[in-house]
Amino acid sequence: MELIEIINTAKQLNVYEARMENSTIRMSCINGLTMDDVSATNVKISDANLSDLEINGAQMGGAYIHNIGMPPKGHPYYDANAMHRPLKFDNCDLNDSTITDCNLNGVNISNCNLTGMSINGILVEDLLQAYKDK
Repeated sequence: MELIEIINTAKQLNVYEARMENSTIRMSCINGLTMDDVSATNVKISDANLSDLEINGAQMGGAYIHNIGMPPKGHPYYDANAMHRPLKFDNCDLNDSTITDCNLNGVNISNCNLTGMSINGILVEDLLQAYKDK
């Protein structure tokens, strides 16, 4: 496979029916990038500003999403007063997923199938029933 390097330049790329496996994009601005009908397995994104990212119609089985939020203390862009905008999950199949050590302050869950969902080992269905029985 031919190696093409684009370094320290401003270019608009239109790429169609291309194979770019194992490519690297580093310290680059890709604002407004559109990817449609692509295979992107094993893609890794680190130290990125993904504000307003939209993922639609994607299969994400096995995805590992972690360390999401504002830059942590010690990071060059850390701001103790900064608050990130909320995330929105709509019509997602999250069955058998795990959410661990996350700030869920103010999270709203509505119109969702909660069968088997637990919080700290307690079934949510039982919690809701106990609330209703109160």
